[in-house]
Amino acid sequence: MQQPQIDVAYIAGLAKLELTAEETERFSADLNQVLAYVAQLEQWDTATVAPMYHPLPVFDAVRADVPGTSLSNEAALTNAPAAEDGQFRVPKVVESAH
Repeated sequence: MQQPQIDVAYIAGLAKLELTAEETERFSADLNQVLAYVAQLEQWDTATVAPMYHPLPVFDAVRADVPGTSLSNEAALTNAPAAEDGQFRVPKVVESAH
């Protein structure tokens, strides 16, 4: 496959990036290496390979959802700066829409 030539300066302009001539040359070389590697990967027959969602086996590391003991209402409100009628009291933060 013919390796495409990519205009790094044009792409940088689309991204509104200002690159020096040295940076443009360096990024162009880096991009050419990536494209050469992709071309190398295209040589392999992957028709019989099942798609993978992750390169490593993934196992859930979550514990079982088992009900436990909860804090009492009084214990939850112990350190609250303000409480009223068994609930946290907080200042109003939303102004009226009118």
